[in-house]
Order: sequence, then structure tokens, then C-alpha cells
Amino acid sequence: MYKSGFVTLIGRPNTGKSTLMNLFVGEKVSIISNKPQTTRNKIRSILSGDGFQIVFIDTPGIHKPSSKLGVYMVKAAENAMNEVDCILYLVEPRKVSEADKHIINRLGNVDTPVYLAVNKIDAVEKAEILNVIEDYRGYYNFAEIFPISALNAENTDDLLSAVKNILPEGPRYFPEDSVTDQPERQIAAELVREKALYYLREEVPHGVAIAIEAMKQREDQELVDVEATIYCEKDSHKGIIIGKKGDMLKKIGAAARLDIERLLGSPIFLQLWVKVKKDWRDSDFYLKNFGYSVRDI
Repeated sequence: MYKSGFVTLIGRPNTGKSTLMNLFVGEKVSIISNKPQTTRNKIRSILSGDGFQIVFIDTPGIHKPSSKLGVYMVKAAENAMNEVDCILYLVEPRKVSEADKHIINRLGNVDTPVYLAVNKIDAVEKAEILNVIEDYRGYYNFAEIFPISALNAENTDDLLSAVKNILPEGPRYFPEDSVTDQPERQIAAELVREKALYYLREEVPHGVAIAIEAMKQREDQELVDVEATIYCEKDSHKGIIIGKKGDMLKKIGAAARLDIERLLGSPIFLQLWVKVKKDWRDSDFYLKNFGYSVRDI
């Protein structure tokens, strides 16, 4: 008997959804940052094993949107809850907040089993974790609750076993060696954005989008030329991204190059440009160009 199914990860921004998904599949498929709202698209990762295949869907954090991009992100997350066999709801080890109550209210509209994963337990005392679990039990009838640390892989095997057990009989949706359905260009763009999130000041990152202009293998050389443009919303941000004598852009490029080389399995020559597109987060045209599905806006 072969079992397969779709599992979505939901939660507030920065609760560790991407970290957990990358841990399960064993590769960096979704970018990670300590800044909220890092994930913008639904990103599918595939875990295949003996007699099973799980398609994980990492979603943008559910938050109060302030732009069309924000509206898209929230709709992408909420739509994913109705398309799957199981929901993993990630929270931090804190008492239920108003934002979490909003998410729990949305869960009341779905029939899908929901597992609560209280993440980042490595950062708090055990007694505090138990209090958090009791607090959440009072708001929703979760199928099971797992205290975990995605960062340290603590109790994550138990969570994964529970997901496997709930999978229905089904086909193999993707080849066994697949880890994602995302095109290489899209992953490369996200890797550049991850480095921008890491290095740039607080006011810049969420006004940044990445477009891969070209990705081409050189003839007779084991080298891939990658050309990418970093788009920002303000002229002042462009100067920050480039940095003094281009130092910031070089930092972003050097860090991104290493991850893209791991992705492609080949040395690359990465060229980065910076352009200003004012208010692109509220433009249907640019959102579509940057790979966001307009039907979710």
C-alpha cells in the first residue's frame, strides 16, 4: 500500500515554518530569515520514503496586510488550508495572542485534521511549554500537540510519524528524487532575496523583489552565468542596497552565489543589478511579473 498526501504549514510570521519544512526534506527549499513575512509564495517540498510521499506546502505567515502583496500572501496561506490532507499549525511558546485567535477562527472553517506544533521549545523552560499547550487546548480541538524545536530537530521525528500515519492511500505525485516543484530560477531568486533580508536594514527588505534575467550554461565550460536584478521601491533604498563602493551588493552576491552553486551543482558567475520600481507591492502588473499569482490577490 502506497500512501501520499498534501500537508500545509501555517502560522504567524517567523514561527519557523520554513525551517521545519527544510528539515523534513533535508534541503534548503524555502528561504529562512529572522525577519517576519519572509515567505511570499506557497512553496511545495517533497519528501519521499519507503511506501509514502508527502508534499509539504510552506505558506506566507498570516498577518494583517498593508499592501496588495500582503493581501496576496494572506490569501495564499488561507487557500492552502482547504487543499490538503493535514495542517501543521506552528506557534511560538507563548500564550495565545489575538493574531493566533484570528488563525484559530479560520481553522474553524476547515474539516482537515490540525496538528499543533509548539516550536522553539529550546528557548523556554519546560513548565512554560506546558502552560502554552494548556492555553491552546482551550481554543481548539487539535488532533495532536507536539512541542518541538525545528532548529535542533527535537521531537520532530514524532511529528513526522504522526503525519505519515494520517496520509491516505494515493499515487506518487512527483518523481522519487524530487525535493520541490519550484523552477530553478525561482529558487535562485529566493536565495538572492534571502541574502538581502540578512544584510539589509529593517526598512528595506520587504520592499525588495528579485528577478532572474538570465541563467545559461556557458559553452564548453562548467560554468553557469546568472544575471539577476534586485528591485526596490525607493531611490534611497537603492543606495543602501549597493552600499559604499558597491560593498553591500558584493556581500549579497557572494553569499547568494554559494547557495545557488549548491542548488545547480555547478560553479556560477553571478551578476547583480539594482533598479527602482516605486510601489511595486501595490501593482498587479509587477506582482505578476515577480511571480505572484494574481488570482490570489
